[in-house]
Amino acid sequence: MSAHVRVSTDGGVTTIAIARPGKKNALTGAMYDAMIAALDAAEADDAIGAVIVHGEGGAFTAGNDIADFLATTKDMTNFAGLRFVRRIALFDKPLVAAVDGVAIGVGATMLFHCDLVYATPAAQFRMPFVDLGLVPEAGASLLAPLRVGMARATEMLMLAEPFDAARAEALGVVNAVVPADLLLGVAREKAGRLAAKPRQALAATRRLMRGDRADILARIDAEAREFGARMVSDEARAVFMAFMSRSKK
Repeated sequence: MSAHVRVSTDGGVTTIAIARPGKKNALTGAMYDAMIAALDAAEADDAIGAVIVHGEGGAFTAGNDIADFLATTKDMTNFAGLRFVRRIALFDKPLVAAVDGVAIGVGATMLFHCDLVYATPAAQFRMPFVDLGLVPEAGASLLAPLRVGMARATEMLMLAEPFDAARAEALGVVNAVVPADLLLGVAREKAGRLAAKPRQALAATRRLMRGDRADILARIDAEAREFGARMVSDEARAVFMAFMSRSKK
């Protein structure tokens, strides 16, 4: 487990808190593994009816920790981030996200796998993969057009334009924008309501709404293959070398 992921359970709801606020909750391999373990435990526990994911310290997550990312993506088949997005895509219980501050990269794409998403007015979303010389992940190249339409998905994934909480609500990426001091309370109330419903009927409804998960997994794997190819491209290398050079100054 990672010291930067806190897991708690109350009233049939597991809460996963991303807790690395000094780095805007940037994710390392150990943090991904801790979240996978928490999802595994929640799914295996019949007493758990829903899971909440949120970030501490005024950020959801800035995405991958770049140094850790560069050190661990030489073999995409064992990349913890890929294992995480596959796990969240296969998770069988309701997921509720509470977003404050930045939700960048996987911090934004994971939201397409959540059943309910609530955000504060300070939430900022961005999927900057193309700007990094990469391609989208977590099935976003499939799920974003389905969620918001091809034109808006092009703005998100090809122009890599950031968008705020109000825009996210208008697009249907989040369910509602709520004040920061109410965010976790709203998420817990909604998750608690889901956890209290008849489990089998809820699970069946969720499966029907989401359709064939094989399509999503196939897209995640196709993205991962292209992502791996892009990682060793001259374009991506130039971007990351420039980033690491700036970070050392």
